[in-house]
Amino acid sequence: MNSKNVIHFAADQEARFVSVRFCDLLGAWHHLTYPISQLTEDSFEDGFGFDASSLRGWAAINESDMLLIPDPSRFWMDPFTDEPTLCLIANVVDPITKEGYGLDPRSVAVRAESYLRFTGIADTAYFGPEAEFFLFDEAAFHNDQNSAGYFLDSEEGHWNSRRSRDEMRPNMGYHIRPKEGYVPVAPLDSLIDIRNTISLTLAAVGIDVECHHHEVATAGQCEIDFRFSNMLHTADNLMLFKYVVKNTAAAYGKTATFMPKPLFGDNGSGMHVHQSLWRDGDPLFAGDQYAGLSEMAKFYIGGLLKHAPALVAFAAPTTNSYKRLVPGYEAPVNLAYSARNRSAAVRIPMFSASPKAKRLEFRPPDPTCNPYITFAALMMAGLDGIQNRIDPGEPLDKDIYDLPPEELKNVPSLPGTLDEALIALEADHDFLLKGDVFSKAMIERWVAYKREKEIAPLRLRPHPLEFSMYYDV
Repeated sequence: MNSKNVIHFAADQEARFVSVRFCDLLGAWHHLTYPISQLTEDSFEDGFGFDASSLRGWAAINESDMLLIPDPSRFWMDPFTDEPTLCLIANVVDPITKEGYGLDPRSVAVRAESYLRFTGIADTAYFGPEAEFFLFDEAAFHNDQNSAGYFLDSEEGHWNSRRSRDEMRPNMGYHIRPKEGYVPVAPLDSLIDIRNTISLTLAAVGIDVECHHHEVATAGQCEIDFRFSNMLHTADNLMLFKYVVKNTAAAYGKTATFMPKPLFGDNGSGMHVHQSLWRDGDPLFAGDQYAGLSEMAKFYIGGLLKHAPALVAFAAPTTNSYKRLVPGYEAPVNLAYSARNRSAAVRIPMFSASPKAKRLEFRPPDPTCNPYITFAALMMAGLDGIQNRIDPGEPLDKDIYDLPPEELKNVPSLPGTLDEALIALEADHDFLLKGDVFSKAMIERWVAYKREKEIAPLRLRPHPLEFSMYYDV
């Protein structure tokens, strides 16, 4: 696609506005909206100016001028605006150097794909994320000096089994028990229609849905899987996926969250990431070794496992992420690989014998991550494994959660907190610097922001549970 295609599409759709979208350092979408008359073919070269200093973790005020350069390969009509609005995704570009801004996540993914082709190992990296989420009927929270708390509710929640009839809604008795929410039919699964609507809306904006279903947790946990694509396109699709889920939920009078662990005592929301390398249209991960893998695929696994403690600083990037990454909730905390085995950090799916279906699934990420940064980091770790022939060791074809302590002590595990993951990233990031895909400045900015803006505030606050444990000492 080129700029002419975009202009013609906007005219055919009678667009009146154009929304130019970009991703901040932490993974949130932002946009500027212009009358459609402001969009010309020159816009795809000259861009749109904006103030980058007002966004989290970005430029200082003395270097705040930046450009948004739209990518003509990805455009759609916004399904949620009253006025016809064309949507474009943009890279953030330094107006002086005309190069991708060093802290722009999408530019990281662009550089990563360029580096992949430069290595000659492959020309395409395919990614397929499975972003789980919750749909709640109500979400409220506060953090004051003398009070803190949160409240979540869902008609599906098992706690509502004890609710008496009220004026607004009778209790019909269909509620999902903890950890028993995996693929029930209606009326236990009360969210079929909203998932159908989300799926149809995704199709309308160019995202092919493959399957949707209720997930394991009570109270509205869902999964909608969409078709894989190359790294950049998949990261774009994931941003759009989250936008569609949240806005469709709002239209239904519900609220969606991709927070990894909103509920105590039940499964959290992960984002397993499927990956494979291809060259000249041929899959490179299929072979005659373990689970039908090629030697290249095994070395890619070696890179993922070696660098996993550092990777989760990007892939599981919140303090809440490590309330999901604990044993007992189908969370992949163990740094091992295995076919069909969901207790390992790297799983080799075995649904199909086709070489084109051969791929790896890295299970620690969650959907709070920035997909541009996370996918780039995963690929860079895998490439490092290939380049340095990193042996992942023997597969672990056991339920790792049930291993006796004497066996489990020999299985490495992920960091237990975000702070530990950041320490691992500080100690192990040279593999990310190859090809100037990442920069030291960006990694340092990420670590500093996470420590100062997320870890420190949480560390300073008393937790409600502490009052139960310590108030009467």
